[in-house]
Amino acid sequence: MKESESIELKRSLAELKNGLNSIAAILNKHGAGELWFGVRNDSVAVGLEVTEKTLRDLSQAIAAHIEPKIFPHITTEIVSGKTCMKVAFSGKETPYFAYGRAYMRVADEDRHLTAKELENLILARNREALRWDNQPCKSSVKDLSERKMRAFVKRAGLAWDNASNVLEKLGLLQNGQLLNAAPLFFAKEPELQLRCAVFATTDSATIIDRHDFAGDILELIEEAQKYILKNIHIGMKLEGLYRVDVPEISVAATREAIINAFCHRDYRDPDYVQVAIFKDRVEIRNPGELYGGLTIDRIRKGNVSRRRNPLIAELMRRIQMVETWGRGMRLILAEEPTVQFEEVAQLFIAAFHRPSYDRSEKTIDKTIDKTIDKPLSVTEKAIIELITANPSMTQKEMARQLGLSEIGIRYSVNKLKTKGILQRIGGKKAGRWEAKE
Repeated sequence: MKESESIELKRSLAELKNGLNSIAAILNKHGAGELWFGVRNDSVAVGLEVTEKTLRDLSQAIAAHIEPKIFPHITTEIVSGKTCMKVAFSGKETPYFAYGRAYMRVADEDRHLTAKELENLILARNREALRWDNQPCKSSVKDLSERKMRAFVKRAGLAWDNASNVLEKLGLLQNGQLLNAAPLFFAKEPELQLRCAVFATTDSATIIDRHDFAGDILELIEEAQKYILKNIHIGMKLEGLYRVDVPEISVAATREAIINAFCHRDYRDPDYVQVAIFKDRVEIRNPGELYGGLTIDRIRKGNVSRRRNPLIAELMRRIQMVETWGRGMRLILAEEPTVQFEEVAQLFIAAFHRPSYDRSEKTIDKTIDKTIDKPLSVTEKAIIELITANPSMTQKEMARQLGLSEIGIRYSVNKLKTKGILQRIGGKKAGRWEAKE
């Protein structure tokens, strides 16, 4: 007999309180275990005097101080010729408390649970009941797009008969009630949103472009992918006689990160999935920290954990967007080994390094452009075209016509002024812009 994560040894009933703490700790970790009285922690049996009153008092103490209630099996056992007491217990209603405190078994010790650990334990117990994706929603079948459902069914290789039957087969309709996951994929008027932005430097001080998208989950995955490709550098290589575009960041890796963001985000959090493009990196952010005991270290080792939204994941698996075996992170790491993962302010962030920054942007960020020989950006060219047609145009009007933020316009105008291409003649209200040929 030896102390372990599921066995606790006590010399006598004088250690009753510590023994009950051990019961709670073992139940919270393993759901079952044994507590022995009359055996020292070095496994030597010393015995104790056991009467009917002893057994009754022990049973009453367990009933009074362990919550939720358990019904242990208490027996007397002979160990090395000594009379000892064995308490065999089990329970599935975690978390368990002893004297009003929750404990967790770590090796052969009982450790107090923090508030966060206790919260996670409660969530783990109620995982199925508290899952967002399988909860009834306010929408009805008439709020869903049959066109989207038909397209999904075709893509998944299923047969179409009618909307209600298809939704039931997909696990999205229970007892006539539509579940939360259904509108994410098929709503006529989706409420799901994606927030994207391009920043001027390596921090978020200046925004060059910002765009918010609304759509269903599949549409937003595509919009996120397109936005990244539109705003990073694209190289090229020749394959035979054909030119092939080569983005500076792997398309497969960013797509997998985007799918993960929508698939595994915390939908109880009202925040958005975000794509943030900086000079040196592309960040994909989703609300909700890692789930089910997964850590960043375990991600890098290829470990997988429980899925936060298994119904959403199953729908994506049906159309080959994710797979059951959870190899998405391995794909990301294989394609982009320098990717950085981080948890900040209840967000999980995947940051992909931009190689173009190493080649040129460090120098550009540290120096002021003083030559007009450097090729102009698309935004700078558009600004010059606008003021050539209308020299009195305001920056606010430029932003409206180009669909950019005023901050982004101001950033580009200042660069043009620094290069000596653009100058302001007169004041803000009565002045005009003048551009060099």
